[in-house]
Amino acid sequence: MNKEAKKQEILSAFQFRHATKEFDPEKKISDEDFAFILETGRLSPSSFGFEPWRFVVIQDQALREQLKPVSWGAQKQLPTASHYVVMLARTAEDMIYDSEYIEHMMTEVKKLPKEAYEAISGFYKTFLESDFKLLGNDRAMFDWAAKQVYIALGNMMTAAAQIGIDSCPIEGFDQEKVQAILEKEGVLEGGNFEVAVMVGFGYRVNEPRPKVRQDLNDVVKWIK
Repeated sequence: MNKEAKKQEILSAFQFRHATKEFDPEKKISDEDFAFILETGRLSPSSFGFEPWRFVVIQDQALREQLKPVSWGAQKQLPTASHYVVMLARTAEDMIYDSEYIEHMMTEVKKLPKEAYEAISGFYKTFLESDFKLLGNDRAMFDWAAKQVYIALGNMMTAAAQIGIDSCPIEGFDQEKVQAILEKEGVLEGGNFEVAVMVGFGYRVNEPRPKVRQDLNDVVKWIK
């Protein structure tokens, strides 16, 4: 496929994608297709490459029913989505520059030599302390980690659209109550994670209204 055809294919996927309010409960995503979607999330970029996320795929209908009363934005998606994902972000405890998790990422995942490890640790400490002034503010640290989760979210939804699978990102939920439910399931690891966003995947029941967006000139400014 030449470049122009590939560009059109990608734009067509963006035109296809919409916030699907209700999925066809009879149509299920294949294991292979959903593994592909998850892989695009896993391969997504993150600040410093620290991957501060976890993707919890909730297929247990009883657990979905527990989440429904505290997820006002997912009343139709929770019961009908083929796959429903709660996307978690790591908390300040894990994202601090000298945490066990950051050390694990740099030494065991990235396998950095000592010199590189020490240099990046210094850069990261400065970033937290001075550049973004996140240090000492647990909420700001979590929100920064959640920004990284949204990169993975966008990639997963776009990848799904490219193979004809619908999705809907969901922020309409009571975070504290959702977390209480998930804490009982053990997925928050005693405070190492909090809920950033949720997303349903499946196949649409109804065709959406035509996509509308602001004009390109209203959202892009050039400085030459």
